[in-house]
Amino acid sequence: MPDILNNIIECLTYNPAEPMIFSSGVFMWLFLAFTLVYMSMGRTTTLRLLFVTLFSYYFYYKSSGIYFFLLAVVTLSDFLIAKAIGGARKRLYARLWLTVSIVIDLGLLAYFKYTNFFGQLIADITNRHFDSLDIFLPVGISFFTFQSLSYTIDVYRKQISPLSNLLDYAFYVSFFPQLVAGPIVRARDFLPQIRRPLNITHEMVGIGTFYIVGGLFKKAVISDYISINFVERVFDQPALYSGIENLMAVYGYALQIYCDFSGYSDMAIGIAMLLGFQFPQNFNAPYKATSMSEFWHRWHISLSSWLKDYLYISLGGNRHGRMRQYINLMITMLLGGLWHGASLNFILWGGLHGIILCADKTWQRICPKLSPLKKRDQPARHGVIHTMTVTASGLITFHLVCLAWILFRCQSMDDAIRMVTQIFTHFQPQVAMQLITGYWAVVALICLGYIMHFMPQRLSEKVRNLMAQLPLPVLALTIIAVIYFVIQIKTSEVQPFIYFQF
Repeated sequence: MPDILNNIIECLTYNPAEPMIFSSGVFMWLFLAFTLVYMSMGRTTTLRLLFVTLFSYYFYYKSSGIYFFLLAVVTLSDFLIAKAIGGARKRLYARLWLTVSIVIDLGLLAYFKYTNFFGQLIADITNRHFDSLDIFLPVGISFFTFQSLSYTIDVYRKQISPLSNLLDYAFYVSFFPQLVAGPIVRARDFLPQIRRPLNITHEMVGIGTFYIVGGLFKKAVISDYISINFVERVFDQPALYSGIENLMAVYGYALQIYCDFSGYSDMAIGIAMLLGFQFPQNFNAPYKATSMSEFWHRWHISLSSWLKDYLYISLGGNRHGRMRQYINLMITMLLGGLWHGASLNFILWGGLHGIILCADKTWQRICPKLSPLKKRDQPARHGVIHTMTVTASGLITFHLVCLAWILFRCQSMDDAIRMVTQIFTHFQPQVAMQLITGYWAVVALICLGYIMHFMPQRLSEKVRNLMAQLPLPVLALTIIAVIYFVIQIKTSEVQPFIYFQF
């Protein structure tokens, strides 16, 4: 009996070595119990919202420990500030209150995420010594600060009215499916759903199950396996591997980060759907893009649209001439890179994307007929030349993205340069067969992952619609099978989601 009690206490308390994630067996069992209670509260809306909010805070506590209080600070401050903005008699007062919101939200983000980075950077520039501070980075702080900040900005822009109920706003900010790794849900899209009568249809259960199963497969099977068994080894010591092995690791990482992050987003969308809520799509087969502009319309859509609406457009967008547009674009991408992590590598990654985006816009302006962006879905109508243009543009875009991923993943510029050098000067194609036979499971999963990614969208929709028509007992058995599967792979040391660090 004491052992059982200790196990229960251990499951309920925060363990920094094992933060709660969707792909853990503990979460799956907790979610089943949570769902039973949630469904029993269908008609008592306020009690149901309170229950979900408390569970969301517990979920965040299991991810970041005592730092769940930051979530409460951001929630309470922006709720009160939004009311002050909405009630301000003069635009100047509203702007001052918005400034307070920006200072609080970005101030917290800057302290926890960038203090040591900027301290070390200043020390390097001034030739002084800097002792790094022991600052814990709360999981997902970049996501919930951006989500809350968008609310106060939208209230300031008079796109939405401030809420009068603190519980509704706490529910919006803390809703656990998207709390720690997105998608970044806009208040104007989510708030109208909160007080709606609970109506979970058979179709929503089926589609939600499809997203959860698909997301889990991407994360726990493809992403984790190729990461642990190949990608990490090569990126940690690229000089020990041939160029072809380094190139395969780059392709592997491109698939790993996509499966990891889109897998989380799919699970978040599916879990929200099982609870009666709709989230926007966050990924749309990004490696099918034929330009960098299209890539950012397909990759992490909630973040790219956030940066566009609240940073790029606020800077002036494309309203003040082409040169100003390019400057605004570069600033947006550099800050977008910095958002991903406190490292020069991330800033350079964002800068590289900014340069390519500027070049892409210039190319579309100079040679609009050769740009496949608007005509890519009609290759037969435009003939062989158009088909070749689409294919070539897709290959070039994919490899430019992969080149940027090297900066994103490598721990230092030296490692990034070493990896590129190995690929271009020590390729050694004769190692290919040995690589395939030695890492056959990794190669098979990489091939499977890319086949799934590039398969026609209509095929994926057919599978989704088929699952939506399955009887509820079959869907329940599917979810139970998924839980059992997760528990079985737990011994393989399931990795935390990559975007938890952001």
